[in-house]
Amino acid sequence: MKSNYKRLGDYIRQVDVRNKDLAVEKLLGLSIAKQFIPSIANTIGTDMRNYKVVEPRQFGYVPVTSRNGDKITIALYDETEPCIISQAYTVFEVIDETKLLPEYLMMWFRRPEFDRYARFKSHGSAREVFEWDEMCDVMLPVPPIEEQRKIVSEYQAIEQRIENNRRLIATLEATAQTIYRKMFVEDIDPENLPEGWRMGTLGEIAIFKNGKAVQPIDGEFPVYGGNGIVGFHNSHNATNVIVIGRVGANCGNIQLEQGKCWINDNAMMAVSKDEALYCLYWLLNTLSLNSKSEGASQPLLTQTILTQIDCIIPDYNTMQHFDKIARTNEIEIIQKRKETKIITELQSLLLARMGQ
Repeated sequence: MKSNYKRLGDYIRQVDVRNKDLAVEKLLGLSIAKQFIPSIANTIGTDMRNYKVVEPRQFGYVPVTSRNGDKITIALYDETEPCIISQAYTVFEVIDETKLLPEYLMMWFRRPEFDRYARFKSHGSAREVFEWDEMCDVMLPVPPIEEQRKIVSEYQAIEQRIENNRRLIATLEATAQTIYRKMFVEDIDPENLPEGWRMGTLGEIAIFKNGKAVQPIDGEFPVYGGNGIVGFHNSHNATNVIVIGRVGANCGNIQLEQGKCWINDNAMMAVSKDEALYCLYWLLNTLSLNSKSEGASQPLLTQTILTQIDCIIPDYNTMQHFDKIARTNEIEIIQKRKETKIITELQSLLLARMGQ
C-alpha cells in the first residue's frame, strides 16, 4: 500500500438525524449517476418522521449494491438547505474538512476502481450490501489540504465546462425546434396552406430502409439499435441519415447521425428525397411515431406505416431555407459534443491519477 494512503474510517462518521418534527419537506433519492435526485417514491400515507435528514456537504449512500450493476449509489449533497432521504440509506460526513475535503472524497467515489472495489467487498445471499464497516476500511490517498483543493478546483473547472456545453447544446436544439415550429406548425392551417404547400404523406418526401443485423466489435463507427447506440463497428451501412427505432417499447425514437454509422435490424434509416434532412428530422419529431406502432407485446414500426402517415409538405424553397439555418446550428452542436468528449476524457484521466 502506498505510504500516503489512509483509512477512510479515520476521516468520516455516520450521521443519523431523523425528521421527527417534520421540519424538512424536501424528499430526495439517490441515483447510480452519484447524484441526489427528486424522489419518485409513493409517500402517500407514509410517516416522514423516520426519514433521515441530510445537511449540506454530507453524503448519502445505498448499502445494497446487487441491483446497481457495476456502480455503488453514493452522492455528496451540495445544496444549501437540508433534505430528507429514506431511512434505508446511510448518511455520513467528513469529521474535519481541514484534513479531508468532501469534494475530494466524492471524486474518489466517482472512480470506476471504487465501484469495482465496493462490488467486490459486498456480501450477502438474497442481496449483496457494502456495509459501513467496509466503507470505513476503504484506503485512499489523502494529500495535504492545499493539494486537495488544487485537484478539486481542476476537476470542478472541467465539470463546469461540460455543464456549459450541455446547456449550450440544449439551447441550440431548442432554438432549431422553435424555428421549425414557427415556420411549419404555428399559424399553419391545413385547410388554407401557403402557396406551393400541400397535404401528402411521408412516403412522398422520405425514403425509409430497414437496418441490417451486425455484431458490435471494437471500431470507429457507431452501431444504432432500437434505442440508440449499442456499440461500434469497423464497417458502416449508412451516412448522414435519420435513425428511427423500429422495435420495442421505445420504437419511434429519432436520432440524427451526420457521420458514418451502422444501423442494425432493430432500427431503420430515413433520408429526405428533397435533400432537406433537418426539415425531415424535425417533422418526424412532431408526429409521435411511437403511437403509430403496431403490436401490444412487441410494438413495431414498419416502412409501410411510416410512408402512409399524413403530413404537410412545404414548398422546396422553404424546406431548403430551414435546412440551411438548421445545418449551421447543427455544426455548432457537433463541435460542442466533440469538445465535451475530449474534456470528459480529461476528467477521467484526472480521476485515474488520484490513485497513482
